[in-house]
This record gives sequence, C-alpha cells and structure tokens, in this order.
Amino acid sequence: MSKQKFSTFKIVFVGMMAAVVCVVTLFRIPLLGTKVHFANAMCLLSGLLFGPVYGGLAAGFGSGLYDMLLGGYPIDEVLVTFVSKFIMAWLCAKIAYGGDAKAENHARNIFACVIGALSYVALYMLKQLVYKRFIAGMELEATYAVMLSKLPGSLINAAAAMIVAPTLFAGLSASLRKTGILAKLKD
Repeated sequence: MSKQKFSTFKIVFVGMMAAVVCVVTLFRIPLLGTKVHFANAMCLLSGLLFGPVYGGLAAGFGSGLYDMLLGGYPIDEVLVTFVSKFIMAWLCAKIAYGGDAKAENHARNIFACVIGALSYVALYMLKQLVYKRFIAGMELEATYAVMLSKLPGSLINAAAAMIVAPTLFAGLSASLRKTGILAKLKD
C-alpha cells in the first residue's frame, strides 16, 4: 500500500494550526509605539512541526484567513500575506529539516527561526516598497519614511517569534514524539 501524500490526519492538523495562527493574530500587546503579536511565532512553529510544505500551508492559510475575514484587507494583500508567511515557514522548516537534522537539533531550530523571521521582515519591507511606491505612487523619500516607521515593529515581532517558536517546539516536540504524532505530522 502506498503512502498518502495528503492524509486526513495531516490536513486536520494543518487546518488546526492555521486556525491557531489566525486566532493568535487577534491578540496584540502594545509596546514601544507598536503592537507585538505572536502570529509569526505560530507560523515558524508550523514549519518546525509540519515541515516545509505543510508548515508553509498552515502559516499561509492562517495569516491569509485573518487578513481576509478579520483584517479587512483586499484580496491582493491577502495573497501577498499567504505567500510571505508560507515562505517564512517554508524557509524555517527547510533549515530545521536540512540534512539529517529532522528538526531535532535545538540550535539549528533557533537558527532556522531567526532566518525565517528575518526573511519575513525583508518580504514585508519589500511589500511596503512596492505598494507605497508603485501602487500608491508615493515619492521615494516618503516610501522610505513609511518603511522606516514600520521596521521597528516588524523587528520586535521577529525577535518575539525567534524566542517563542523554538521554545514552544522544544516543549511540544517531546510529548508529540512520545505519542507518535510528531512522526505523522512531518512532510
């Protein structure tokens, strides 16, 4: 009997994690003129738990769902969010699962989360540049000012994600490994 690529088990867990990503995005903590949230941490956790493809799908669908249903964003921004969050989780998982690591090396998982979180900051800044400069038609200096104003909040959220995601994964993975669930979740 051949192994199913998209098993019901994986689809349910990816859907559940997408819901977690969506709901966690609702909770924001005011800090230094910005709002810290742990949605990016949940996106990175998705990559660590599920691997590149399923983790990317959970992160992208969860964040896209928030933007579409609760954020009031237009469909083009929802798609950009889906792609950028997918890439963040995918990249994190590719590093964490690289070689024979299988997301079992804590130091490598931390590094994977750092790269994933910083990649999202870069993608978010690129989105700001494209939208403000080329779609809204802002002058280049004004575009840079908007980007610069959004950078501290993005970096604070990235730092929070870099700390929270590998910590949660380290705590969850032992229990999930004992029950056999972790082996079923990975790509």
